[in-house]
Amino acid sequence: MARIAQQIRKAYALCAHMLTEGRAELDDLDDMGFDVNLPVFTVSQAAQAAGVHPQTLRQYDRVGLVKPQRTGGGARRYSLRDLDRLVQAQHLSQDESINLAGITRILELQEENRQLRRQIRRLRRPAGSSIFAADADGDIVEVQRSRRARMWRHEIHAHAREITAGPASQEESLLLPPALPAHAAAQTTMVVWQPEL
Repeated sequence: MARIAQQIRKAYALCAHMLTEGRAELDDLDDMGFDVNLPVFTVSQAAQAAGVHPQTLRQYDRVGLVKPQRTGGGARRYSLRDLDRLVQAQHLSQDESINLAGITRILELQEENRQLRRQIRRLRRPAGSSIFAADADGDIVEVQRSRRARMWRHEIHAHAREITAGPASQEESLLLPPALPAHAAAQTTMVVWQPEL
């Protein structure tokens, strides 16, 4: 099982690289079947991927700009969504000279815009093409019917503890889903949104 975690970590590291280099958008990775909220990266991995000092991540956490998830022992774990926010925050701070309060507001508005675009896509889909579920945090999840994507996500979530636990042995392997053409990727998407409180 630990090998599964290692291969998944490598796939997510590749996604992080594509995201931080501007070669992929967060929604694209979500559409490809990656869970953009899965806490995979340690502080040092996230700092290296985003090109920031680890202490900057801790400061962003303190001010609420990027809120990583925590392991049982209290260690921070960052997701692809967190990395996207880090890269954007660095750009806005360094290149645009915007203060942290302004960056927070901009990122909130971008996330709201992303959620609205997802709702528009969902509303344009034919009726009956999706099912709804709740994730472990109680968030509503819309899942388009796709057995391969559903099985792959199940494997990821079933072994989420191993993913965030650290180095893995090389006992087992997992075949990740092949890259899908654009028309097929639209048939295997997962849309996650959080209702406003």
